[in-house]
Amino acid sequence: MPEITPALYRAGHGEPVVLLHGFTGTWHHWRPVLADLVGRYEVIAPTLAGHAGGPLFEADDLSLEAAADHLAGHLDDLGVQSAHLVGNSMGGALAIELAKRGRARSVVALAPGGGWEPGHAESQRLARFFTRTIKLSRAAAPRAPKLLARPGARKLAFRDIMRHGELVQPADAVDLVRESLQCAVSERVISALEAGTPVLSGLDAVRAPVLLAWPQYDRILPMPLHSPRLRREIPGNEFRVLPGCGHVPMWDDPRLIVRTISEWVDRHATAEGQPTTLAASTA
Repeated sequence: MPEITPALYRAGHGEPVVLLHGFTGTWHHWRPVLADLVGRYEVIAPTLAGHAGGPLFEADDLSLEAAADHLAGHLDDLGVQSAHLVGNSMGGALAIELAKRGRARSVVALAPGGGWEPGHAESQRLARFFTRTIKLSRAAAPRAPKLLARPGARKLAFRDIMRHGELVQPADAVDLVRESLQCAVSERVISALEAGTPVLSGLDAVRAPVLLAWPQYDRILPMPLHSPRLRREIPGNEFRVLPGCGHVPMWDDPRLIVRTISEWVDRHATAEGQPTTLAASTA
């Protein structure tokens, strides 16, 4: 039976595909692609720890490694030992982090976070961006249903994360704004960004096939700044550009994202249900 709660979406049969949303999001970020994916795979979309409806984030340390520990424990509780991991932004960073631990059959990383060069000022820019975004969302939240009823207002409100925010249904737009404000770890994540700590490292340990798929018009993690180190350091990765998309591409072009995910998962599916290694994927 499908399981659909604020903390988890789980439905379908076949190869397990875990969908990991970005910072301040919930599993609802995957709504545009769920119907098509669940007809092909077992789809598991958890709301991450510390986010609206998700489990508590109990660790004092707020690093990518600690967040991956939480996520790995959650997947253990769900009986998911390995899966095809699909992540957007922070979720992409967590997918790569879990791949280092042998939990990934394959990875589709949609504009993954944590790829900037260690010590780069980009981390501080992101901290300022999220601080400003949360402040504006908090101010707009009481009037969100009225403000977001107009397509032009939705396009403007979501201009940093989508190319075509006007296509989001008004009720979904209100949910996206309100849920972002219920992220209990937002201040701690911003503090970590200010300190420059949430950076992916040890990428040579990744053994699963990794697809880095970057939105053409990503304004939050611009491709020229955030993709080079990941392309250089993740063994055997493949890279492609998602044309016409913004940072959260599932809303801009659901069909493209479904096709990107399904082609990669089908290519790396294993009859034994074991994580695919680079050797196996290139044999």
